[in-house]
Amino acid sequence: MEGFAMLLYRYLFFDWLFADMGKARNVLERRDSWRHNQSMRRYLPTYLRRWSVLTGGAFVLGWIFEQLLRTRVLAACCFTGCAMTITGMALICVLWLMLARPEAP
Repeated sequence: MEGFAMLLYRYLFFDWLFADMGKARNVLERRDSWRHNQSMRRYLPTYLRRWSVLTGGAFVLGWIFEQLLRTRVLAACCFTGCAMTITGMALICVLWLMLARPEAP
């Protein structure tokens, strides 16, 4: 991915901020990865706000397509997108809470 596509990916998805604890070779690397991930936790509310805007936008578009334009297929696509972004928001909340724990899982 180059240019705008990479920028859009990093704007919406946060996995690039975190270290993969599964790749740690020993306890020290695992602890360092956990501490790094805890320090990156502070960015998750920003991503939650971004996903909230996506959720609201998808819902409003779905309402417009259903109520005003009477196109049920496009409304269903928007409402499905809304449900998917709600799932993403739940994931962000769970990760934010999990990373608040002082000890690694």
